[in-house]
Amino acid sequence: MAQGASDEGSFLFDEATSSYYSQRAGEYDDWWLGTGLFAQRERPGWAEEVAELIEIVEGLPPLSILDVGCGTGFLTAHLPGEVTALDSSTDMLAIAAKRLRRDGRVICGEALPLPFVDDTFDFVFTSHFYGHLPPHERDAFLAEARRVGSDLLVVDSAMRDGVQAEGWEERVLNDGSHHRVYKRFFHAGELADELGAKVLHAGRWFVVVAT
Repeated sequence: MAQGASDEGSFLFDEATSSYYSQRAGEYDDWWLGTGLFAQRERPGWAEEVAELIEIVEGLPPLSILDVGCGTGFLTAHLPGEVTALDSSTDMLAIAAKRLRRDGRVICGEALPLPFVDDTFDFVFTSHFYGHLPPHERDAFLAEARRVGSDLLVVDSAMRDGVQAEGWEERVLNDGSHHRVYKRFFHAGELADELGAKVLHAGRWFVVVAT
């Protein structure tokens, strides 16, 4: 098993976690699309809720937006306005770059600290990134997000039966390799309270909150 960071270690700078996401880049969208290893999983309403997420993202104001932890750009591609996509994985960014509009840009970098001066963006967007942060990195990330953009929108995984609210999960990739990833699941109202935000979506699979 490839080990992730220790419970007190840094998710953002952990080599094993970074390696996991680079290895997963080519198959990451299987999770969104219900293909590959996810084809046989029972996820009632998943496709419909993904479509709702895309509708929410497309309906955002066309401003200057930073997407932190953009991954393959599955949702990033639907962001309006002037979009900058940030990720620490060059493999993820290579896929995201093909999805962005011609005026979009991708940057390889970390979220702590964000590699931008104060007030560079109108707001910060992040999807399935905040829920991977261990406790000691959440406040630091929120401070960085507020430093570079006045508002924040977070998309993440909804709390549901059969999942642990917070802790380390084992992930298996198509090549059979095993990895350990820190993960949280959220009740929409609790995440909104944590961020001082309002709920935009409270679904079976996803939550969306915005300041």
